[in-house]
Amino acid sequence: MGRIVQARLDPETLGLLTRLRRRTGLSDSELLRRGLHRLAEEQRRSRHYGIVGVGKFASKVTDLASNKRHLRGFGRS
Repeated sequence: MGRIVQARLDPETLGLLTRLRRRTGLSDSELLRRGLHRLAEEQRRSRHYGIVGVGKFASKVTDLASNKRHLRGFGRS
């Protein structure tokens, strides 16, 4: 058996847990486990998607940092 965790739930959250238990027939423990797994997956996805688009600019140049051709004349007056 896993570790036992105690949590204080406000009335609204307790009501939500009660309704979910009645609708699904799952135990409080199983509902909380599934909720934690979903939250972890959501966090993983949001971190991944937060990176998408970094370094993209209107110029559509994809190799700006690695192609010396783009630096010709840069910094000269």
